[in-house]
Amino acid sequence: MKTAPWLHPARVAQLETLLAERILVIDGAMGTMIQQHALSEEDYRGERFALGFDGSRPPAEHAHAPGCGCGHDQRGNNDLLSLTRPDLIAGIHREYLEAGADLVETNTFNSTSISLADYGLSHLARELNEAGARLARRACDEVERETGRPRFVIGVLGPTNRTASLSPDVNRPGYRAVTFDGLRDAYREAADGLIDGGADVLMVETIFDTLNAKAALFAIEEAFEARGGRLPVMISGTITDASGRTLSGQTADAFWYSVRHSRPLAIGLNCALGAKDLRAYVDVLAQVADAYTSAHPNAGLPNAFGGYDESPEDMAAVIREFADSGLVNFVGGCCGTTPAHIAAIAKAVDGLPPRRLPHIDAAAA
Repeated sequence: MKTAPWLHPARVAQLETLLAERILVIDGAMGTMIQQHALSEEDYRGERFALGFDGSRPPAEHAHAPGCGCGHDQRGNNDLLSLTRPDLIAGIHREYLEAGADLVETNTFNSTSISLADYGLSHLARELNEAGARLARRACDEVERETGRPRFVIGVLGPTNRTASLSPDVNRPGYRAVTFDGLRDAYREAADGLIDGGADVLMVETIFDTLNAKAALFAIEEAFEARGGRLPVMISGTITDASGRTLSGQTADAFWYSVRHSRPLAIGLNCALGAKDLRAYVDVLAQVADAYTSAHPNAGLPNAFGGYDESPEDMAAVIREFADSGLVNFVGGCCGTTPAHIAAIAKAVDGLPPRRLPHIDAAAA
């Protein structure tokens, strides 16, 4: 079957050239940076979603506008800030780019109709993805012009707050809170928004359930087929604990073989664990995957207050060892990481050769 052409062939060629030359740096945690601003409910809502005096209704001019999010607290709905505080989100992107990130992730981790239902804002999914991609695109283009160094937008598709493989009710093991088709529809809407907003790459990330990821990958392929072109796709799972498995029970290599058919640009791991604890599983992927590999771990494990204590220097030293051992093509940070972490990581891997893709015998794959 003939593969569809690239939607942005020049950008893909740039990215592939850089991947052959060096290890590329992904940004750090958007949520960690947003938390530092200690935003209020009013900050999240802005003018568009502002509440009335009694806190339950929007101003008169919005009284009949559907989907104002009334009846739901919006504080913590970080993706909404792409609409209500675009200045803040753009500023965070720029901080990471100036710290040395080659790629920044869109502020769209929860921008599916499924996840947004918790905030009464499912109808905003497409708009939030497009807005999130446009903000990241603008920041990348500005810094690229200023520095002459290519910068790329990763359109993020998060895992949702549902799992297709497991029942949320221990008394009904056969029950599922979401269907494959429901996930597929939600991911298609999000993917279309990210593509329209100018993403260079799509990344299905923080995957705890491979069936969810398969729905996302299926939806992405549908989006590409409808457009007659495609973007590179990255896939990043999460090992949930010391068992070395995803929440749906797969080891790192089993996870790879379950998604290998999609021919991703890169396979990797992020979140849940710090770099030290993640290393063994990144090593597994590096041995079996005939795709580029990525790792953007947390800044250690969370402390008793839910914070992350690993310093930029300590985290960078561990990730440098990943690079010295030939395990990675992309590195970055997840929960708890800041521009200081990304700057230290970028410095640590600067000049080190990227992992070379192994030749995997098709009969053994």
